[in-house]
Amino acid sequence: RKVVEVLTEAGLKVVAIRHPMPYGNLVKQKVQRFATYEDLKKHDCTIEEIEEYEPHIARGGVIYAGVDYEAILREAEKEADVILWDGGNNDFSFYKADVTFTVVDPHRPGHELYYYPGNTSLRMADAAIINKVDSANADDILEVIENTKLLNPNATIIEAASPITVDKPSVIKNKKVLVVEDGPTLTHGEMQYGAGTIAAQKLGAKEIVDPRPYTVKTITDTFTKYPDIGILLPAMGYGAAQMKDLETTINRTKCDSVVIGTPIDLSRYIKINKPYTRVKYDLQEIGQNTIHSVLKEKKIIK
Repeated sequence: RKVVEVLTEAGLKVVAIRHPMPYGNLVKQKVQRFATYEDLKKHDCTIEEIEEYEPHIARGGVIYAGVDYEAILREAEKEADVILWDGGNNDFSFYKADVTFTVVDPHRPGHELYYYPGNTSLRMADAAIINKVDSANADDILEVIENTKLLNPNATIIEAASPITVDKPSVIKNKKVLVVEDGPTLTHGEMQYGAGTIAAQKLGAKEIVDPRPYTVKTITDTFTKYPDIGILLPAMGYGAAQMKDLETTINRTKCDSVVIGTPIDLSRYIKINKPYTRVKYDLQEIGQNTIHSVLKEKKIIK
């Protein structure tokens, strides 16, 4: 999103193309264009898809996805000055890029060495963005910087904070809260906390409530498959049935309020029967190396 912001401020029309995510009819999903919230309904998106598309829509952007990435590119080119590949699951671009940014997470030191395709993405990077330096352990930050230099000594290193904002802090302070985090981050992402957890701790939640006694059906199955999730609730929503199970689990949980750490407005898609607040974060570069300076050096912007 920060790259889109910088390019847009430079007067360029940016269209994003997302790593493939369709779970339904692949013929119908050959080329998908998302510019409005109605487009999310039109394409019958899962929560996992919405988490990737909605942030672009919320900022007035356009993002494509689907199955046929030749056809997708040709459509996107019709309305863009710049194409931005938005790679999910650490995926490298399907297109030959003029400049590549790879984000390296100091909350997961070592993953950049041993996980595919993240390792490949880092080796291909013109610039590596070390984010979350405001919340990560100093030793872990140094580790990922050294690993980045080892894998890609020519990459420009951009250090950045990821400051958290909460729209309703009073919903957290001194409250027993249920924390809902991005699903894939907790499951195959192997994280045991996210933005919601950090917000709950910083703003003085009385307790983070364990949702496991209240889970139902597919949400119970998720905890069985990924027992290390712990006391956080992953925002699983692979289809209408699982979205309903997520809604039921949230509403059954005995807590004062809900902290939503996913990238989307979850209340658009499920009904929550108790007070809730959203947690958001943005990229704040630190130092002389910035996304703007790299784009300027590569002559993408003036």
